[in-house]
Amino acid sequence: MIKKDLELLVSLQDIDLMIEEVGDVEKLGFSVTGYTELKKAREELSASISKPLLFRYERLRGKLKRAIVPVKNDICLGCFLRQPTSIGVKGREDEQIFTCENCGRMLYWLD
Repeated sequence: MIKKDLELLVSLQDIDLMIEEVGDVEKLGFSVTGYTELKKAREELSASISKPLLFRYERLRGKLKRAIVPVKNDICLGCFLRQPTSIGVKGREDEQIFTCENCGRMLYWLD
């Protein structure tokens, strides 16, 4: 269950970043197609994520460009600080979503 939630959150973040990029390109004066499809896909995807998790994601997204980041070799790729070994062992089991003790981002492991 948690693994599916993590995958949905990463997909939602990717869509949010694409929507943001479309806005940046339009500010430069270029026309972009597919914006409405991205918004629709975001609505559908966010409906399939549990409300508490979505709220947590939205709150982080308001402060940080990337709210959920991978961990590689026990290093958070959001702030580049090493995570405690105890969190790394539990995080690889995909039984709960952990946050970085330094930057507060939600974490998922790439191993």
